[in-house]
Amino acid sequence: MPAWLTPVARAAATVRPDQLSRFLPPEGGGGRQSAVLVLFGEGERGPELLLMERAGSLRSHAGQPSFPGGALDPEDGDPRGEGPLRAALREAEEETGLDPAGVQLFGVLPSLFIPVSDFVVTPVLGWWRVPSPVGVVDPAETARVFTVPVADLTDPANRAMAVHPAGHQGPAFLVQRALVWGFTAGVIDRILHFAGWERPWDRDRRVPLDWGS
Repeated sequence: MPAWLTPVARAAATVRPDQLSRFLPPEGGGGRQSAVLVLFGEGERGPELLLMERAGSLRSHAGQPSFPGGALDPEDGDPRGEGPLRAALREAEEETGLDPAGVQLFGVLPSLFIPVSDFVVTPVLGWWRVPSPVGVVDPAETARVFTVPVADLTDPANRAMAVHPAGHQGPAFLVQRALVWGFTAGVIDRILHFAGWERPWDRDRRVPLDWGS
């Protein structure tokens, strides 16, 4: 694993759930267990992350960029053990065509809660040790698959606060002709911060969710 990933691995091993989000899994259990793959690779411009854009025809999260991932299946195993790791790799393969054999998993972030969908999501960190071709597997589910250089994610010119029609706000990234917001942007924002990669940016800059449309 490259040395530049060491701060990410260190952060994953030490960060507390409440340092990532105010939305934590219900104390008494509950919520639908799921996982996402936060996959770091080495591209032409250095470190990069793999993202995908949901199809515009979906009933929920239509057109929204996200990490590959989804709900755990029974065959994935224990949600408190290896289940999220297996689910993250399986979903990434199903959604992007990624070859799991080329991925080295190196960490797991604390599980977080998405109240609007009742998902308990475990972000699984991976190093794309042997890159494989990726792309849209099912156009009904995915509009495109793309990578974003970490340099673009840390560029203050690409950062803003996204404003939801309901009024709440959260960190966002304007990259690759897309507005990355919501859960995905929140995870990226915290990784950049705790890995020591974050650069000062204008937190007073606001963008609507239909930015660029």
